[in-house]
Amino acid sequence: MKHISVLQNEVLVAFCHLAHKKEPIILDLTLGFGGHTLALLQAYPNAKVIGVDRDDYALSLAKERLHAYTDRITYIKSDFGSVWEVLEENYKPHIQAILADIGVSSMQLDSLDRGFGFQSHTLDMRMDTSAPLSAKEVLNTYNPMELERIFSQYGEIRESKKLVRSIIQHREKTPFTSAREFSEVCAHTLTRTKGINPATQAFQAIRIEVNDELGQLHKLLDSLYASFKKGFLHGSRVGIISFHSLEDRIIKNAFKQWSRACICPPNVLKCMCGGNNALGEVLYKKPISPSAQEIAHNNRARSAKLRVFAFKD
Repeated sequence: MKHISVLQNEVLVAFCHLAHKKEPIILDLTLGFGGHTLALLQAYPNAKVIGVDRDDYALSLAKERLHAYTDRITYIKSDFGSVWEVLEENYKPHIQAILADIGVSSMQLDSLDRGFGFQSHTLDMRMDTSAPLSAKEVLNTYNPMELERIFSQYGEIRESKKLVRSIIQHREKTPFTSAREFSEVCAHTLTRTKGINPATQAFQAIRIEVNDELGQLHKLLDSLYASFKKGFLHGSRVGIISFHSLEDRIIKNAFKQWSRACICPPNVLKCMCGGNNALGEVLYKKPISPSAQEIAHNNRARSAKLRVFAFKD
């Protein structure tokens, strides 16, 4: 199966502190086909990994691919926003690296049965196939205002009203049954820009709604903040790869807030909080993006951005 882990070398560099840790645990929150985990296990022989994914198929494939490292991996089925709640207490003090690649994986995009790709004959887009909400339900039952919210907020589509009108017209005649149908409606309705398929942002918006991806991201960041306050994650690093400007903005703002030494309100003339509230530091002022060489090899990496935060000891 074709699978290319995005920013793999950059992730290894970001977690270089693991080389000086005795028996660190890496928490891979989006295991997928195990590409990042495999690279980390090979680079840091003393490390162990907790591999998390909400996709049963991804977990089964990762277990096959990583069978040689069975004694160094623990698998958990969970969404990345909720995993901290189900982690065993004895794991938490030893977690020194947390990685989340919150884009849809290549194997999900390429599988015609999952409904993520433009040519898929189904209309699903659920990362957890046991979840109740699918893309089919969104497109066929959401009212115009809900659809416009999704496309304008999650897809940042300027022609969202126009797209919604086309969707309503289509489903009144024939309900949507495949991603291919939805892709064709997008192609006939939206203006193509910069050579990118006009359906790209629309599919992204529906996928975010179906999987509550922004809600999951907020939940993850809140969990990490609370965990540090409880005494965990000291000396650890968090690396998050995003593919959407909204996701990147959420991560950027959270890391910025965590790095603030003074948390007094802006209107306070003199610091009253003690000025010692920083949880750590942002490792890179700007997000790390794929090189031109990586994009040439894997065009799907073009919008990836990696941000890294280092918690203080």
